[in-house]
Amino acid sequence: MKYKSKKAAILLLADGTIFHGKSSGYDGIATGELCFNTGMTGYQEVFTDPSYFGQLMITTNAHIGNYGYHNDEVESDNMKISALICKNFNNGFSRQGGDGDLKDYFLNEKKVVISDVDTRAVVKHIRDKGAMNAIVSTLELDIEKLKNKLKKVPSMEGLELSSSVSTKDSYFYGDDNATFRIAVLDLGVKRNILRCLEERGCHLKVFPMNTSYEEMRDWDPDGFFLSNGPGDPSAMPHVIDEVKKIVDDGRPVFGICLGHQALAISQGVNTYKMHNGHRGINHPVLNLKTKKAEVTSQNHGFGISLDDVKNNKKIEITHLNLNDDTIEGIKLRGRNCFSVQYHPESSPGPHDSRYLFDIFINNIRIHKNHD
Repeated sequence: MKYKSKKAAILLLADGTIFHGKSSGYDGIATGELCFNTGMTGYQEVFTDPSYFGQLMITTNAHIGNYGYHNDEVESDNMKISALICKNFNNGFSRQGGDGDLKDYFLNEKKVVISDVDTRAVVKHIRDKGAMNAIVSTLELDIEKLKNKLKKVPSMEGLELSSSVSTKDSYFYGDDNATFRIAVLDLGVKRNILRCLEERGCHLKVFPMNTSYEEMRDWDPDGFFLSNGPGDPSAMPHVIDEVKKIVDDGRPVFGICLGHQALAISQGVNTYKMHNGHRGINHPVLNLKTKKAEVTSQNHGFGISLDDVKNNKKIEITHLNLNDDTIEGIKLRGRNCFSVQYHPESSPGPHDSRYLFDIFINNIRIHKNHD
């Protein structure tokens, strides 16, 4: 077997820590907040998840690329991560029905990949020090020059990113003769969320993130959905103003991830930047009503304040994270509104929480029967 030598590459963290690796994808320089995902499968769905926009992804699984890529296993039109950092990057793949190997996928997307990195050491470092910005380079290896570039990268705190991934124009999804009509506020929606709603008899109209409540209302939906997305939820006050109006409308509302945070902020709850965030497909969550644990897919770097929620008589906590007791779900008292911080649509991940879509549909059915 003939081995090809790989170009040297560097990962430089904001605190000055340096890790060395090899170039395994597109040659370039990429910046963003450094985060890690613990999932052993589903890397393609992760790379295309709009909630990861602008982030440098570390995969903790030792091998990435074993099963190549498939054109249907995407959550958006293209990759949303800034770059990939991994231990072993497979150039070939072993999978019947695969559409190609992962290296070609990254080359076509013009995304940087750094392999042969001690990812355990990187994860241990940011697990202890907290999430931070970083820069990866396969072109420029001068540390001082990279430090100067890194200083110009904005912090994730205060950064509004939904406008970079939200649809620019409204569009329809699903059968227009379906039983229910759902207005989706696209803050960076994953495709599998739309599929989960369509499978439950919904015709969807997906609206850009800057859409007014009045425009969504005029379509006469049976319910409103607030999607996932990237960035700091406190940095989009115009969205929060519209969410307040959506809540006051009275029709059923369901929010996921950033949509969950937007719903909480609309009711006077603050959000905060988490030390590391939750990213993976095996996070345990307790449903406080059923007392059952759910294994969930998660991807968020912000959370809603536990103290604020406990002191807010309008809000009831429905789900808690069993690892760190952070809030994973809420519902509004006296309102037909609920939300979760995690991803019940999974993709990738377990299907333990798909019942939440059924609850949303049932809420709509009850509301329509009462009208």
